[in-house]
Amino acid sequence: MTVFGFQTVEFDVESKKYELLRAVQDTQRGLVTTDDQRSSIEEALVTVEGYNKGAPLDLVKLDGTWRLQYTSAPDVLILLEAAERLSFFQVGQIFQKFECKDQSNGGIIRNVVRWSVPPLLEEEDGATLLVSAKFSVVSVRNIYLQFEEISVQNIKIGEQLQALIAPALLPRSFLSLQILQFLRTFKAQIPVSDPGTGRQSVGGLYYLSYLDANMLLGRAVGGGGVFVFTKAQPLE
Repeated sequence: MTVFGFQTVEFDVESKKYELLRAVQDTQRGLVTTDDQRSSIEEALVTVEGYNKGAPLDLVKLDGTWRLQYTSAPDVLILLEAAERLSFFQVGQIFQKFECKDQSNGGIIRNVVRWSVPPLLEEEDGATLLVSAKFSVVSVRNIYLQFEEISVQNIKIGEQLQALIAPALLPRSFLSLQILQFLRTFKAQIPVSDPGTGRQSVGGLYYLSYLDANMLLGRAVGGGGVFVFTKAQPLE
């Protein structure tokens, strides 16, 4: 292929990626979609996937943090639906973080959900739900996930709760300071597998249908939904 031909294909890919992002932008990450929208999104997805079809998975390119733009996965939509129905519950940004830069056939994937219960916690970013899994590459584009742990961490207390625990106009006691410190550093971890019994955790196949420097498309094998991600800044 000539340089001109390569540039033409690259322009076409970027154009189709833009059309996909434009198709999903008013769906609230998949929460609000019509039949026509879902059809248009699927068509745009398949078009973009066609440019990457058959290419082996590049773990160096996959490594990093990806921000969710759209999904049809029920286990994610149920969180977005809860935030829509419950006025006291908020769901902020959702990410997938891959750690695989120095690996040859797998790595770690972390699903990161920022959420909050204001005014007890800070708006949209009051706490983090983290679901961690190991993954292994099992074919050209399929990875197998073995879930390991669910945790809640990075709790950021809202001003009202801080004022209730340790009022600003009163001297802060040792106990009130200890309570604040405990809440800020609190981390709850729930292992999904039990090494003592040898019981394996739930796993699943994930088909990474498109990957480049700034977009990741995936499909949970078995009808678990589609995912559209764009590259994000590294998480702290």
